[in-house]
Amino acid sequence: MTTNDKILINQIVEGDTNAFTVLVDRYKDLVFTLALRMLKNREEAEEVAQDTFIKAYKSLDRFKGDSKFSTWIYRVAYNSSLDRIKKNKKHLNNVEINEFTAHQVITIDNALDAMEIQEREASIKKSIDLLPSEDGFLLTLYYFDDLSLDEISKIVGISANTIKVKLFRCRKKLATILKSQLEPEILDYYERERR
Repeated sequence: MTTNDKILINQIVEGDTNAFTVLVDRYKDLVFTLALRMLKNREEAEEVAQDTFIKAYKSLDRFKGDSKFSTWIYRVAYNSSLDRIKKNKKHLNNVEINEFTAHQVITIDNALDAMEIQEREASIKKSIDLLPSEDGFLLTLYYFDDLSLDEISKIVGISANTIKVKLFRCRKKLATILKSQLEPEILDYYERERR
């Protein structure tokens, strides 16, 4: 946990509501993004983000500081999102996984590397939105928020090895979506380049 977070948390526990506003401002975008990845609905994600901070505020005195505050708030956001999904009883379709040869995956990677960074990120984020909630959530934590397997493990409550397996499966699903969205000419160009 950063020293700044620790100072803010101590101030909040002592009754300083302004310190809580600073903490919310620091983490609101991350919490909202994670909720949006899971719920795929802006209004619901906003509500879950608010719920997350309300729950965090009410239980802040029980936060021990064993892990980083960001890990703890992600965990609260993750559980709040799961609760909302259960409440809505949404049934999200899984993306069918097609087996890829190593060559096809490399071709897709090369095509993505050739795109502008912003374009590539936009394509990936758009494709992640098409994944089932938990898959998109894990990919976001690992690739966009640069969390370690251990940190993600603490957030979702499963072992780091299981996270590693899930991330592999998520990447396969993402590759399926990306393949369908990349223009055939781009893929053909890189096919020819490799010959």
